[in-house]
Amino acid sequence: MLLRINPDKPRDADIHYAAEQFRQGAVIIYPTDTVYGIGCDISKPKAIERVAKIKNLKPEKANFTFIFHDLSHLADYTRPIDNQVFKLLKRSFPGPFTFILEANNSIPKLFHNNKKTIGIRIPDNNIIRQVVKELGHPIINASVHDEEDEITEYFSDPREIYERLGRQVDIVIDGGYGNLVPSTVVDCTQGEIRLVRQGAGEIEL
Repeated sequence: MLLRINPDKPRDADIHYAAEQFRQGAVIIYPTDTVYGIGCDISKPKAIERVAKIKNLKPEKANFTFIFHDLSHLADYTRPIDNQVFKLLKRSFPGPFTFILEANNSIPKLFHNNKKTIGIRIPDNNIIRQVVKELGHPIINASVHDEEDEITEYFSDPREIYERLGRQVDIVIDGGYGNLVPSTVVDCTQGEIRLVRQGAGEIEL
């Protein structure tokens, strides 16, 4: 299914529908403030397995990020963070960043492994943030790569995504053209703040 949602003023009915589909175990492709993402409800193991299969990854080894609506649920999934890191998160979110933090004990239970870190995102995108807010908890997230294009690593046209991947997922949300530059990745787990990948977000460390 290709679901068109206005990126500037998403309809409540569309947001509710997408959140309900996540809640029922759907795998969905959606816009972010960088490249298009693919994800599912973190509490649906079979959906997580489907996302991993589409990405050609083993679920227990996949480095999925979590998309949050805001920072209010952060402590449910991460160990306590110091004030410097928290201030950096507040300055940077919502925005095109992925922050790697130390995971608390709930993460291994979700993924059935010894995962000790978690990547978090709060995209500056009305559609996916409102869907996650409606859902009430984060979703897992991975970038949608264009495996056939030797020049461009990511898709920008949601209709092309639907043509290529629509049969593998339940819904592709068309929220307009996406960017071709991924998020900036920052590691905050080693007692220092370290830039891992320069992406769309500019950050001062």
